Amino acid sequence: MTPPFARRPLDRRDFLRMTGGAAAVTALPAALTACGGGGSGGALRLVGVADQQAPLDLLTEAYTEAEFETSYSPTDQVQTSLRTQLGAGNAPDLHVVYPGNGSAMSMAQIAGAGLLADLSGQTWTERIPENFRPAFELDGKTYLYSAGSSVIGAIYNTSVFQRAGVEPPETWSDFLQVCETLKRAGTIPIALGAQTQWVTQLISYALVPSTVYAANPRFDEQMRDGSATFAGSGWADAFEMYLELQERGYFNDNPNGTTFEQQTSMVATGEAAMAVQVSAVLPDFRAAASSPDELAMFPVPGSDTAADVWIPAGVVVGLGVSARSADGEAAAAFVEFLGKQENINRWAETIACVPLVRDENSPIDPVLEPFLPFLDEDRAVPFMDQGWPNAEVQPAHFAVVQELLGGEITVAEGLDRLDETYRGE
Repeated sequence: MTPPFARRPLDRRDFLRMTGGAAAVTALPAALTACGGGGSGGALRLVGVADQQAPLDLLTEAYTEAEFETSYSPTDQVQTSLRTQLGAGNAPDLHVVYPGNGSAMSMAQIAGAGLLADLSGQTWTERIPENFRPAFELDGKTYLYSAGSSVIGAIYNTSVFQRAGVEPPETWSDFLQVCETLKRAGTIPIALGAQTQWVTQLISYALVPSTVYAANPRFDEQMRDGSATFAGSGWADAFEMYLELQERGYFNDNPNGTTFEQQTSMVATGEAAMAVQVSAVLPDFRAAASSPDELAMFPVPGSDTAADVWIPAGVVVGLGVSARSADGEAAAAFVEFLGKQENINRWAETIACVPLVRDENSPIDPVLEPFLPFLDEDRAVPFMDQGWPNAEVQPAHFAVVQELLGGEITVAEGLDRLDETYRGE
């Protein structure tokens, strides 16, 4: 299906006001406040998110036409610090960009503010799959490079599953039964690191394709025209299911006080059986495990009918070239290098994603094979935030989930807040 992404980016004045302008730069870590663009003939300055470090370290080393000054930070930190740099006119030459719309560092938001260079003339852009183009393009121009797509599902410890005598489930009832069996065996069924804000959204995203889009693939379109709401949709079912996992005792103690890194360690060491996560972080889990082969992944079934289970699949976080870079031509040449098929394959293999385009040498990580039928049968939808109309819905979702887990609000109150934020009220 073609994801109907919204098109209402910030203008430059809004972006500067949101970021706090130059005054906020003084509060940033030194690694992220170095001088602006690399300067003609100097090293290209690249700021990325931690998930990108492995492929970018590999590919910047392989690229011989330029030198690089690189820095990486966790998602939450880089979204704030880099956004401030952009607003202050202190952008690096190359930097992380999130696909589509819906976050302050998304392609549509920052390209709409005039802060990204147009990459449309590059050869690789001609091969972007049609259904992915809205994640890369604004007003017909390409502003984002990404190597492929990732999925959200349950990363699980195969040894823990084997000891408990359970297998990946195909329905929601089966999923609950697997969790109950694991709990009775003395293992935490699901590690949840909700202190790290971006982790809060993943269980919702895993369930909503089944509870919303399987019955109504036009839901995003209807949200935009005002004929649908969060409160009147299967989002209510997804939140209730999220809380059911907590009420049954299937999460670790104090999810709101647990970080992504702790979540990762719990699954890798067998303290917990699984974590609902995006496939792009599989390398983090593998690095923490005694053996990478002990980790596998399955789709989270959000329906009691296997045929009605859908999955989330979205374009992975990518790179953009600053419109203000003093070395914009050199930075764009590096992106052209990344767009070669062999480099798309190398990036995709490093972070366990499905390559943007494939050839006979394109690797598919074996743990992703259970997701391929959903992609091939058109039972996959983009990550929800990639289609939201403004940069406020995603952080509102983070907060709503944390408050639901803390027992501070009801599902109805949380959905009403999301509807108000979506409408800009």
